[in-house]
Amino acid sequence: MDILIVEDNKELSGLLCDFLRAENYTVSVAESGEKALSLYERYGARLIVLDIMLPGTDGFGICKKIREESNVPILIVSAKTAKEDKLCGFDTGADDYIEKPYDIDIMLAKISGIFKRRYASDEIVDGNVCINKAGRAVYKNGIPLEMTAKEYDLLLLLIENKGRTLSKEYIFGQVWGSDSFSEQQTLTVHIKRLRQKIEDDPKKPKRIMTVWGIGYKYESV
Repeated sequence: MDILIVEDNKELSGLLCDFLRAENYTVSVAESGEKALSLYERYGARLIVLDIMLPGTDGFGICKKIREESNVPILIVSAKTAKEDKLCGFDTGADDYIEKPYDIDIMLAKISGIFKRRYASDEIVDGNVCINKAGRAVYKNGIPLEMTAKEYDLLLLLIENKGRTLSKEYIFGQVWGSDSFSEQQTLTVHIKRLRQKIEDDPKKPKRIMTVWGIGYKYESV
């Protein structure tokens, strides 16, 4: 998943979750530190948004525990605003500390910035598939694949949103814009071509998955 929200206030976590999902992040919510550790151990996360005042183990303890095993970005969000609390947060391994109540636009901007700094790269590697963004080139098992511009753009969109279900409308708007009149056929053809190039068995795809009635998503193999 992209983001794990650790927050016992259901109204606040639900609101943040809705905004993040609207930005196409995959999000899970844990209402306790113990549940957060369980979810993270099972599914992982690319960012943890962590409250301090939690039932059971507090956020400082959770932050310290996760930091012992992972360098995942941790963003503390808390009503505890004293200097000592902020220092404690940074000492236990937090990457940033935001005071409650926060402006949702500022929060989204901070999260976007974390993802860009941590995960933006000129090269994306997923198993035996490698994308060189600077050269707009795709390789499988080290061998360059012939890609049209639209095939490349489509693959890059899917792989940069790994694990997220993208609607056909969203994909089409991002790759082709809103001016074409052949959305369904065009997208279907390009998906088929990509599968033929990057899947080991295009008839039984494991990377580019169809989400029936919605669109497609990219999965690691």
